[in-house]
Amino acid sequence: MKQISHGGTGLDLLADESLYDRVRKVFGSNSLRQILVAGADGTALSGAQADDEVRQRAGILSERGVRRGDRVAILSTTSLDWVLTDLAVLALGAVVVPVYPTSSAQQIAHILADSGAVLGIADTDTESDRLVEGGVPAITFDDLIDASAAALDIEDTLAACVADDVAMIVYTSGTTGPAKGCVISHRNMFAAASNTVLRTGDMFVDPTAVTALALPLSHVFGQTILFAGLLGGTKTHFISSIPELIPQLPSISPSFLALVPYALEKIRKIARQGLTPADEAEAIARGHTALTSTELEATEPVAGLLGGRLTNVISGGASLDATTVAFYAGFGVRLLNCYGMTETATAVTVNEPMTNRVGTVGRPIPGTTVAIANDGEVLVGGANVSRGYWGAAADKTAVDAEGWLHTGDIGELDADGYLVITGRKKEILVTSGGKNVAPTPLEDRIRLHPLVSNCIVIGDGRPFVTALVTLDQAQYARWRKETTDATDDLTDTRLTRAVQQAIDDANSLVSRAESIREFRIVEGDFTVQEGLLTSSLKLKRSNIIDTHRHLVDELYAIRV
Repeated sequence: MKQISHGGTGLDLLADESLYDRVRKVFGSNSLRQILVAGADGTALSGAQADDEVRQRAGILSERGVRRGDRVAILSTTSLDWVLTDLAVLALGAVVVPVYPTSSAQQIAHILADSGAVLGIADTDTESDRLVEGGVPAITFDDLIDASAAALDIEDTLAACVADDVAMIVYTSGTTGPAKGCVISHRNMFAAASNTVLRTGDMFVDPTAVTALALPLSHVFGQTILFAGLLGGTKTHFISSIPELIPQLPSISPSFLALVPYALEKIRKIARQGLTPADEAEAIARGHTALTSTELEATEPVAGLLGGRLTNVISGGASLDATTVAFYAGFGVRLLNCYGMTETATAVTVNEPMTNRVGTVGRPIPGTTVAIANDGEVLVGGANVSRGYWGAAADKTAVDAEGWLHTGDIGELDADGYLVITGRKKEILVTSGGKNVAPTPLEDRIRLHPLVSNCIVIGDGRPFVTALVTLDQAQYARWRKETTDATDDLTDTRLTRAVQQAIDDANSLVSRAESIREFRIVEGDFTVQEGLLTSSLKLKRSNIIDTHRHLVDELYAIRV
């Protein structure tokens, strides 16, 4: 090992405890306090009411034959109904199998068959039908609401559950090949969630803390933040999606959020519409200064857009550009980059509010150790690390004989144990001239431009680096309206000059050999539905290149 960083002593479940054991204790200590809220101002449940709802749903599921160890698929957007049903499944000792609402029929069928699900639960009849078509009997959340149903006495069931029982099987996004079912035990999720709470000070446990969860609960990041909030006693509003969240932030007034860079970029683009270039430059400069201080000053317009009291945002899923971090800091909001993966129940490292180190993804959470192998790969050990995969992938493992999870990411540790991620082993491009190029920093910077929705950097085995860029349709429409005689021609030289500014900005980060020489604007966008993004919005690089092969060939024909 070249480097190693320890997170210190962490929290863990006792051998005979389950995840819901601990959640139920928090419900008990908040029996009269409203802590779970549907939407911005919908149904609000106290701890006691939440426990009653969970036991009632568990009773109905038990009547339908769900038993300890059974797999139950849930297909829905994020909602209070999902949370209560999720907890009811866990209370029975059964296993939650989350399914993305955007999944194709083929993907749903694969997940249901591979997991061996005995029942599917969805939020609508239409989605329930998709589960039935996938091969399992299915019901809706409404079928679990019965005022006459008696709440199940779950004491015996809880007593039978142990920490190393399977809590959920989360199917990885799969940038290549079919998704693998990652086994997350009660211990894994408790270690990840409780130690995230421990690492982040009073963010989750402050009695006045309020958050809004719009991350998909079909993704492990959403699940970890959910359980961190449940274990911390955080008042949490459940919102169906990021687009639904943004207009509701002023009424929710959260004290902290957990988001992905995509959402932060969207919010920034909205905020920029009310800023002059000089205002934005001033905010970024103010932010760079503020980042050296533990005190940030909340100022308009971003503060109002985010509800007025937001001070911290945990950001996961991709790296954050330094300019974005400074922009938010200039308006009083700390972006706390974190790092994790499905196989670690998300949480490996996280930055802390008072010791946020920009450019890193923070220090290991308590109970977790991070090491850097001789080839630069990030290795992880701890109670949060999954024991492996389910079904067809059960023979695959990312954990070596010494207990280290091989993440596939390349990184380094600074002198204080903060982790810096520099790329993916499999995503590093090697040009025909032998130059190694990390595409992610270039892509992240390009996406900051208001006109840009997404992009992919290309160059593996090629003589130079190129890019395909998609446009933000709302910003593009605005650009056409403000540009004299503009058409919808994507080769309009004024449009390409505008996007070239984003390319030039990205190229300023790297050497000439790593810089983007040519680009093309792609009609439409990269979407999950077209198979160009994973369910967690990661680029499916080979699929994108294959789909737009004619443009890629054109890019390299230019300089032949």
